[in-house]
Amino acid sequence: MKFGLQFKATLENVTNVRPLGDDFRWFLKLKCGNCGEIPDKWQYVTLVESVPLKGGRSSASMVQKCKLCSRENSIDILGDTIKPYNAEDSERFKTMVQFECRGLEPIDFQPQAGFAAQGAESGTQFPEINLQEKDWTDYDEKVSESVGIYEVTHQFIKC
Repeated sequence: MKFGLQFKATLENVTNVRPLGDDFRWFLKLKCGNCGEIPDKWQYVTLVESVPLKGGRSSASMVQKCKLCSRENSIDILGDTIKPYNAEDSERFKTMVQFECRGLEPIDFQPQAGFAAQGAESGTQFPEINLQEKDWTDYDEKVSESVGIYEVTHQFIKC
């Protein structure tokens, strides 16, 4: 089953908010679809990691065994679904990435380091944005304006 991670934030003078690089870590809480177990700790998946699935026909970003019911579940990032969050998306939910889930359901997302954005007018690159606090501010020297990403929130949808 495919799940879309929808991102929502208020953008100030920035656009093209996106995860940077194939090693970007998507921190998720994942629920076992079989027994409903939700591990306490955050787990992350990246595009660079790929684990072969049993049967050898395909792979996933992460394969894990449920601690409670021992069922093997997997989640795969669908790399071609990753989309930037732009100035015109501000204050609206937009699907930023989709995950192919087998036996798992993503129930929470924690944005952390690894985001990038650029000045809406200036094109100034901001390559190291950490959204763990759900807010980020900086200053765009080119246009003498403050820039920011505020009130970061998310939701998951079935695709």
